[in-house]
Amino acid sequence: MDNEMESNTSFSILTPSKPLQQQEQDPPNPSTALLSDHHHQPIKSPLLFSSLLFTSLLLLTSLSLASAVAFAFLYFSSSSPSLCYSPPPPPPIKTLSKLSHPTVLLISSDGFRFGYQHKTQTPNIHRLINNGTTADLGLIPVFPTLTFPNHYSIATGLYPPHHGIINNYFTDPITGDNFNMQNHDPKWWLGEPLWETVTRHGLRASTFFWPGSEVVKGPWTCPKKYCKQYNGSVPFEDRVDVVLGYFDGPADEVPSFMTLYFEDPDHQGHQVGPDDPAITNAVANIDRMVGRLIGGLEERGVFEDVTVILVGDHGMVGTCDKKLIYLESLEPWIKVPEDWVQSYSPLLAIRPPLGVSVADVVTKMNEGLGSGKVENGMYLKVYLKEELPERLHYSESDRIPPIIGLVEEGYKIEQKRSKKKECGGAHGYDNAFFSMRTIFIAHGPQFERGRKVPSFENVQIYNLVTAILGIKGAPNNGSVSFPGSILLSTS
Repeated sequence: MDNEMESNTSFSILTPSKPLQQQEQDPPNPSTALLSDHHHQPIKSPLLFSSLLFTSLLLLTSLSLASAVAFAFLYFSSSSPSLCYSPPPPPPIKTLSKLSHPTVLLISSDGFRFGYQHKTQTPNIHRLINNGTTADLGLIPVFPTLTFPNHYSIATGLYPPHHGIINNYFTDPITGDNFNMQNHDPKWWLGEPLWETVTRHGLRASTFFWPGSEVVKGPWTCPKKYCKQYNGSVPFEDRVDVVLGYFDGPADEVPSFMTLYFEDPDHQGHQVGPDDPAITNAVANIDRMVGRLIGGLEERGVFEDVTVILVGDHGMVGTCDKKLIYLESLEPWIKVPEDWVQSYSPLLAIRPPLGVSVADVVTKMNEGLGSGKVENGMYLKVYLKEELPERLHYSESDRIPPIIGLVEEGYKIEQKRSKKKECGGAHGYDNAFFSMRTIFIAHGPQFERGRKVPSFENVQIYNLVTAILGIKGAPNNGSVSFPGSILLSTS
């Protein structure tokens, strides 16, 4: 509209106005008669002629200049819209209508590979997408793309070497102690997770089955009412209802930060891979749980006040018997005993005993794998951990074994051949593989409606949550400027 008005104004400079047309219909004045028909009008004075000629030339010059200016304006306004139009600033955040403070509900659907949201009708998930902000090509997990390292990276904003959970299972080389997913000893869990940060600021946090949330550390005591001990048999509906129950008390007692965890569709993905009807059914069920949650929040009149962030921890890829690499096949070059191996697949982690040159082990393994004589050997590359690609952020911890093997997408590593036959799914691969990506979907007062943002690593989520809550977080590997690139303006 502004451009049209400016164009019309410019055209009035070039087109004679109505009064000028009336003047042309009048009898000619001496000046115009002199220019148009000087043969019929005697020249009375050279001075008069010079004055009239000068005046006429000045008028023509002025009209030409005005025309040039007008055409220049029209040209630049049409070819460079930015010169005359500035996009409106993003809308400010919505004010809370019922809750007395910002509230974030962080939901994890384990193994929800990016793209699963399109496998079937997911009206509730798409309601969040269409009315919120989503990572256009998915959320990037940290390496290794396993459940515990990634959930704890989301919670702390740290890469696994910095938060300590470098695998689902591993051994501390100093103490010889073993870590597993039931271990709640705080010595393993480094960094400061969100529930600890929130509590440190005098706010209330609640957790429902988030890895690491049962660890008593710092100001976080895992209170019985607000911290649920993991029990995979608890129905998903009950989990949702417990979270909704937190909104039934006084507004000032609603936790500022909450977590909610579902094991699906990871559970089905391991059994049948990512392309089975069981995955479709699991995704549909997760969508029903999201719908149950939205409906409950709406009944309580707080849906628009609550920030809901739906994420996964990693993706999933199909695996089958033909995509196997056997370590026993390397014996002509080097023997890798079982007691050297801390994990096989998809992350090969080897810790030889003292006195064995790890560099020699890597050299001999790669020699065998690249010989063309080891079945599928070209799909495995072995590294000294400090020589891994820097983008993996997987070297700065004594807990990480000195030898790491990266296997290609869909391939698995085993110690020796066996007669078992199985096809299923796996994760843990290089986080550069698109199949390892998961989802990021956020809906709430500080997220723009229908916005798509570029993919980002999940270590950014910690700073995002603390920014929404208006609290200062602990040092982490995320960017302090990231929240400003995704949240609505607070002004």
